[in-house]
Amino acid sequence: MRATVLNCTLKKSPAPSNTGALASVVVGALRERGVDVVEHRIADLDVQPGVETDLGDDWTAVHRDLLGSEILVIATPTWVGRPSSLAQRVLERMDAMISEQDADGRPVAYNRVAGVVVTGNEDGAHHVVSEVAGGLGDIGYTIPGQAWTYWNMGPGPGPDYSDTDHGHEWAHSTGRTMAANLHAVAVALAANPVPAP
Repeated sequence: MRATVLNCTLKKSPAPSNTGALASVVVGALRERGVDVVEHRIADLDVQPGVETDLGDDWTAVHRDLLGSEILVIATPTWVGRPSSLAQRVLERMDAMISEQDADGRPVAYNRVAGVVVTGNEDGAHHVVSEVAGGLGDIGYTIPGQAWTYWNMGPGPGPDYSDTDHGHEWAHSTGRTMAANLHAVAVALAANPVPAP
């Protein structure tokens, strides 16, 4: 089984990513279950705006990994209470998948599961989870129960995830549960696929 993780931090490598740090908890728990994980840091790639798969940029390789994975994790920081602009760009590029079909006539995202990781020193994580998960559901992904984890400091400004231990125990426990739920539902879908519409 394979998973693709899309880190939608606005920071390019090698800058530390708080979002990537929390996503690594989920990655570790997936790998413990034998899942092969590939990660993309979107800020490091040339991903142009648009709603097509092939625009001659780096999205083609990301799309190939999405089609080769049963599990998708989108990890995003919270900015002004919303997913990052790169998370929105990812969803817009994934919009093309709605019209792509597999060999059995199903939308290509069918029988794949997805979850969301959110960080930010402001509140709004539940809103960000619902925006991203809602978009992934529209594209055809199955969103298991509790397929998310998040970390924030609550209302107002404050330290970043990597600057404090505050809330890490809960966020990590939730992240491990997220990985278990994603894996369990992916296994169930592999055994009993959703039929073509």
